[in-house]
Amino acid sequence: MSWRLAAVLALLMLSGIVCAASENRLRIGNNAEPESLDPQRASSVSALNIIRDLDEGLVQLDAQGQPQPAAAQSWQRDASGLVYTFTLRPSARWSDGSALQAQDFVAALRRAVDPRNGAPFAQLLSPIAQAEAIMAGHATPESLGVAALDAQQLRITLARPTPQFLALLAHPVSFPLHGPSWQRYGAGFARAGRMLSNGAYQLRDWVVHDRIELVRNPHYWNAGTVRIAQVSYYAIDDVDAELKRYLAGELDITAQIPLVQAPQLRRERGAELRLAPYLGTYYLGLNVRRAPLDDPRLRRALSLAIDRKLIVDKVMNGLAAPAASWVPPGTADYSPQTPDWAQWPRAQQLAEARRLYREAGYTSEHPLHIELRYNQHDDHRRIAIVVAAMWKQWLGVQTQLLGEENKVFLANRRAGHITQVFRASWIADDQDAAGFLQVLASGNGRNDTGFADAAYDALLAQAAAQGEAPSRRARLEEAERYLLAQQPLIPLYFYLSKHLLSPRVQNWQDHVLDYHYSKDLWLAP
Repeated sequence: MSWRLAAVLALLMLSGIVCAASENRLRIGNNAEPESLDPQRASSVSALNIIRDLDEGLVQLDAQGQPQPAAAQSWQRDASGLVYTFTLRPSARWSDGSALQAQDFVAALRRAVDPRNGAPFAQLLSPIAQAEAIMAGHATPESLGVAALDAQQLRITLARPTPQFLALLAHPVSFPLHGPSWQRYGAGFARAGRMLSNGAYQLRDWVVHDRIELVRNPHYWNAGTVRIAQVSYYAIDDVDAELKRYLAGELDITAQIPLVQAPQLRRERGAELRLAPYLGTYYLGLNVRRAPLDDPRLRRALSLAIDRKLIVDKVMNGLAAPAASWVPPGTADYSPQTPDWAQWPRAQQLAEARRLYREAGYTSEHPLHIELRYNQHDDHRRIAIVVAAMWKQWLGVQTQLLGEENKVFLANRRAGHITQVFRASWIADDQDAAGFLQVLASGNGRNDTGFADAAYDALLAQAAAQGEAPSRRARLEEAERYLLAQQPLIPLYFYLSKHLLSPRVQNWQDHVLDYHYSKDLWLAP
């Protein structure tokens, strides 16, 4: 064989290897640039999607939203319903091959509830003994009701029976912390070249505002079943650009679809379009800390002036459901509550909106001037324009629209810098109604409205004290009715999950929380 022929064959073989590697890469559109991959600090859906591939909690949720063993191979709950003992898998490892230990979960949970760390989802851990006192600054993180009994056994003690507690542990805020990385890098540990993970994948590269590359973690306890070698998450704010990349064969899964093209996609790509119920509410947050939105009459007037059905039909192309309640339908063991006006004719809603607007001190000669901020995205912009037009038409409100880059927008929300109205959404962390209602509790790290109401907090506390009793549901429903009457936010619509899915993606399952673990998928040739 000549050296030229040998070289050609070698090149062909190498080309085949590269092609095969490329074919075993899952390419996912992932909306905005993630603000962080730190499990305790991340807050956006785009960040949490990636973290669920990188790391693994004690449990994970199946397609029905039910907890299944993950890093923990088993658990027991004592007769009181307050003490859980988890046994970790002996083969569980970090991506450097070191053993995953119970102490890694202890460190993560303590870090999450420590108010100095500003974990946005810390409130999810409030059922754990002493968590609320720690978050309020009245106790030290070391007093949290968690303990490593040995290297593989973790005990968590609750302050009260909490039926949804296991499901909460599937949220990244409870995922383990690699101690040596934290000690070496501090808050900067969650970066390429530094981050160790205990899940099915590890972080290989992060090109800001472009893509995040994950590769299969050979030390994952169940690595033998992980069929996709590489996962690429692309930060694509522009939903039209994302669609173009999908149609060009550059993406396997989209984060969403352009609403204006939904009818055409239904006709031409119906087999690839996946629509499913999704426990999420799109809403407008109102900063109630200061005037003018400290007046509930004005908040109610602004809500009544919005035609939610028109938004769903014309802007969303029917790919959502109008929302009058805060908690979405489909929530387990719960009946979403609606305000009295939800059944009124539109004319009556508008008449009441005008009356409250005048009562709050505004007229056509003295209109309300207000700012509405949103993170930059075509659909958010369209909805903001329509809402502003409705406020102008029916009340005379003058609205200034302001779009911000996602990281800036989230930072301004968390810091309380958005002084009036902001676009927001809340996606369920489990199927329990309390997950929605607790967002508006005083002191909740995700309560960007500033709403703090002792009566509302008391109703939530009463519901929590009921454990699994039927009266718990009654207290939660009462709390939602009270919340809607106070109107610190304006629900607009309930989500459907909307993805385009390449025919080569196999084993995709629709999920009520829109969780999709890459380790459970595989790719057809």
